Amino acid sequence: SEYQEKHTISRLIGAPPGYVGYDEGGQLTEQVKNKPYSVILFDEIEKANKDIFSTLLQVLDDGHLTDGMGRKINFKNCVIIMTSNVGAKKLQDFGSGVGFKTGASSYVEEEYKRETLKKELKKFFTPEFLNRIDEVVIFNSLVKEDVKKIVKLELDKLSNRLVGLKYDITFDETILDLISEVGFDDTYGARPIKRAIQDKIEDFVSEEIIKGNMVEGVPYALISVEKEVVVKPEVVKKTRKKKEDN
Repeated sequence: SEYQEKHTISRLIGAPPGYVGYDEGGQLTEQVKNKPYSVILFDEIEKANKDIFSTLLQVLDDGHLTDGMGRKINFKNCVIIMTSNVGAKKLQDFGSGVGFKTGASSYVEEEYKRETLKKELKKFFTPEFLNRIDEVVIFNSLVKEDVKKIVKLELDKLSNRLVGLKYDITFDETILDLISEVGFDDTYGARPIKRAIQDKIEDFVSEEIIKGNMVEGVPYALISVEKEVVVKPEVVKKTRKKKEDN
């Protein structure tokens, strides 16, 4: 969406001579000039202006790009990845979008996805653009195990942040199940997970610390009971004893 307007092409390759920012170079060309062995990601490429596609054709075809200063920038040692949501709606309607499951066999489902996406890509992108792409990789639907792995990664990050604040907090398997359930959406995939962790875990921990129910030096284990976050009862007793000793 950053490159939807026609004039934004100058941000990639640099402004032409006589224009403001001419001596600064382009965001893309300068990076590749300085780091020729790069992985370049264009996220949601379908939202880019048509002029961006014309520029990419030169890169994909010739392996170089002429910047605003007239210099040839070599892209031959770069890996270019483009993501797109083209065809995602069709797959969701079928029931094969992120988070959807159908009764169809995996082979039939994969074939349908591949053929559907091919048709949608041909509708949206020009043949000359598609012909210069080496491979189209289809992302499979997330399953429960995938979601739990994502949740665990995010909770590990939270644990490390809390350790930096001198709080030792771990999360029971029931917490992983809770966040996996409330933080996953059929339409938005795993994006709501961070928000679910903030709403269910971070807010709870903050309140417990403010109330004095969590203190430094005591290891805590959080569990989920009837979809509510609580501290394991035996840990609560240790906290009370520590506060009494102080």
